[in-house]
Amino acid sequence: MATKVFQLFLCIFLFSLALSLPSHARPSKPEAENPTSFDFIKHLEGCQKGQTVKGLQQLKKYLEAFGYLNYSPNQAHTNDDDFDDSLEAAVKTYQLNYHLKTTGTLDAETVSQMTAPRCGVPDIINGTNWMRAGKKEANHTHNILHTVSHYEFPSGNPKWPATQYQLTYAFAPGTSSDAISAVAKAFSTWASQTPFTFSQSQDFASADLTIGFYRGEHGDGAPFNGQDGVLAHAFYPPNGRFHYNGDYSFTVNPVAGSFHLETVALHEIGHLLGLAHSNVQEAIMWPSIPAATVKGLNDDDIQGIKTLYA
Repeated sequence: MATKVFQLFLCIFLFSLALSLPSHARPSKPEAENPTSFDFIKHLEGCQKGQTVKGLQQLKKYLEAFGYLNYSPNQAHTNDDDFDDSLEAAVKTYQLNYHLKTTGTLDAETVSQMTAPRCGVPDIINGTNWMRAGKKEANHTHNILHTVSHYEFPSGNPKWPATQYQLTYAFAPGTSSDAISAVAKAFSTWASQTPFTFSQSQDFASADLTIGFYRGEHGDGAPFNGQDGVLAHAFYPPNGRFHYNGDYSFTVNPVAGSFHLETVALHEIGHLLGLAHSNVQEAIMWPSIPAATVKGLNDDDIQGIKTLYA
């Protein structure tokens, strides 16, 4: 009898403990259950203007998040599943940025690109398409893009003043030695192409640039939500924050199903220095990064940073 009573109290204790755990200590839901995963777009393949399909409202939020769609507060179709003119225009702009056929429909190639893991920084900021700024018109018949330049700068060209070319960086407590080493290599790569010197500091609170791995809401107004398609994000000068999505797997070497620490760092440091997304797929500032992929700086990235700090 005493054993049964003990077992009962033990079960009650363990259940109470589970409820009291902070959210980051509980097992996360499987990716398939994550309502913001980009995988929902796969079910929208083939959709086009004039249709009403469940999930299009979520697609509108996706396109809003990356700057392609901006409904006014009282505009029709803001919160519905109708494929309206505004959504078609947003899809066409997305297709243009990613060198896809500008059909305005959710064809297989567009869906494949939209579901690819990517940086959380928008492609279009305050209505300005920084992946297309300075570009000549595309030849839609042959899907050829004639450009003046490819690298881009966000509105106002935010950059570090000449008096702040010696920047310190620090890591959030608990950052692994592998991550620290990979990010340090990425800083060294950018230093070789810029007037900057980067030195690691142990003072996280006072460092110019801060790096860490975070889950969910983490105080910067851009919460992660599990494996939601956003690998990382960073802020333009002089903000200095660079955050990996801690729900993804990152590795020093390319491994199937994981993302290369240094490659992601190279991209996000580009934002920290003032570069926006590029429409050159080979560039480190291209918005998406496939798993198990290693990239370095491209001529487009180098030209962009040299122009910004000329």
